[in-house]
Amino acid sequence: MRILHTSDWHLGRAFHRVNMLDAQSAFIDHLETAVRDHGVDAVVVSGDVYDRAVPPLAAVELFDDALHRLAGLGVPTLMISGNHDSARRLGVGAGLIGRAGIHLRTDPAGCGTPVLLPDTHGEVAFYGLPYLEPALVKAEFGVDKAGHEAVLAAAMDRVRADLAARAPGTRSVVLAHAFVTGGEPSDSERDITVGGVAAVPSGVFDGVDYVALGHLHGCQTITDRIRYSGSPLPYSFSEAGHRKSMWLVDLGADGSVAAERVDCPVPRPLARLRGTLEDLLADPELARHEEAWVEATLTDPVRPAEPMARLTERFPHTLSLVFDPERAPDDPAVSYARRLAGRDDQQIAEDFVAHVRGAGPDDRERAVLRDAFDAVRADETVREVAR
Repeated sequence: MRILHTSDWHLGRAFHRVNMLDAQSAFIDHLETAVRDHGVDAVVVSGDVYDRAVPPLAAVELFDDALHRLAGLGVPTLMISGNHDSARRLGVGAGLIGRAGIHLRTDPAGCGTPVLLPDTHGEVAFYGLPYLEPALVKAEFGVDKAGHEAVLAAAMDRVRADLAARAPGTRSVVLAHAFVTGGEPSDSERDITVGGVAAVPSGVFDGVDYVALGHLHGCQTITDRIRYSGSPLPYSFSEAGHRKSMWLVDLGADGSVAAERVDCPVPRPLARLRGTLEDLLADPELARHEEAWVEATLTDPVRPAEPMARLTERFPHTLSLVFDPERAPDDPAVSYARRLAGRDDQQIAEDFVAHVRGAGPDDRERAVLRDAFDAVRADETVREVAR
């Protein structure tokens, strides 16, 4: 069975104020062409179809168009909700849409109920694990502690139990939206840390033939059987080195996996430039970036006059301007933002406690801070979905 694995469309998202709807529409065109040209038997979309719980109308219309086109191809499609989607909204009409061969899996209670697709070697069971917000689903899975590993492990126990009851040799594919240990994040993913832990071990997914992951925006291989497709378009300059693609996966009669990448059309390359303003304007080596979307980091010791206007004369698609004067680390002029770079909310709070009290928090106090941050994040998730 030939499977096309994609994820993280983020319909409705902009790139540094640039409307990406045309680029997202071009990706849907490309997806339809790839399904037809490569003889795909099933399409899997591993979450974050939309960029937010209440997407703009234009994004909903594009999603509707994508559903009609995929259904028109007669190729079964499976989709799960991600941490950006509203699972309830995305799942509206799932039963009716399923009659057209588009299977939406947004309810955590359905993790152990597969979509069965036949090929010449038998059936392949596709299990959809939507994004599992630990605080919201721990009761469903009967886990005492709300954590990503606990709820995913419980969901996978249901998958393995169902698979064990099926005919010997039944092959299996799991769609999941999670941060798996070994994955490389970028700046454009929403933090899903719970209890100080964001990632789950890949061993959680033992016992299935292929795991189609979503959440991380870079296409990557965790193991031969566990892969991220990444987002089809860039959504931050941290993705400048990404090759945007989908996975074309051939699942053999014995459950073996062979995969190759299918490149996605990118509207414009990304470039991250660093140096003084005069160097960026004069360096002939940078000519290749003149039509790229540019993030320019200026290292001038004193902020130059009209830097954006001068940059856009040479790089008309400059979208981000950062000032980072080259100073010694102990220079008092080093910015507050620079001192905080790379530190999460928990670390910043612990530093604040140490600053005002003269000593950092003990283990009990760290746990209180961690629980508070988790409670706020879970509450924000509930309120966003309820909008």
